[in-house]
Amino acid sequence: MKLYNSVGPNPKVVRMFMAERGIELELEEVDLMGGANRQAEYLKVNPAGQLPALQLDNGEVISEITAICEYLDEIEGTSALIGSTPEQRAETRMWVRRIDHGILENLANGFRYAEGQALFKDRMRLIPQAADDLKTLAQEKVMWLDGQMDGKQFVCGDRFSLADVLLFVFLEFGTQVGQALNTENKNIAAWYDRVKSRASAAA
Repeated sequence: MKLYNSVGPNPKVVRMFMAERGIELELEEVDLMGGANRQAEYLKVNPAGQLPALQLDNGEVISEITAICEYLDEIEGTSALIGSTPEQRAETRMWVRRIDHGILENLANGFRYAEGQALFKDRMRLIPQAADDLKTLAQEKVMWLDGQMDGKQFVCGDRFSLADVLLFVFLEFGTQVGQALNTENKNIAAWYDRVKSRASAAA
């Protein structure tokens, strides 16, 4: 298998997940900043023009980070990262969806529509007037999650999961693009430090 890799939070989610599982794959770097992901050669791999993408040994390609992570987890033998029981898997997917839609999408689009305009203006429709509201929505959801994290080590309690990987990578990205972590969210701040100390956080 081969992972089409690049800069940015989405590929890092998969790399961090792989590091947690001890999975090593061939990486093929794609020049995201130069727009190589929007050129015909890469669009044959992933018609959506997004990164990362996982090419299987049979030539088929899986994209979307949660799908890639779940596939890798399954072929390696299920783990606590996705869930070892139906209940754990449902819990992980519930939190992944909440985090993805409430925090990640708002944070990422807030960046694309503001600081990232120069990079994205020719790649997608931008809504600059929505940027501040999207950033605010992301912060409000982080604050809500902070309350849900009271007394918990990780998003799914004592079990480190894909939900933690997603949240950490995007909050880390936020600190790099003008959306700093609000340290008044004491539970999230403590959780962030715990995750940052994991070896996989450097993936």
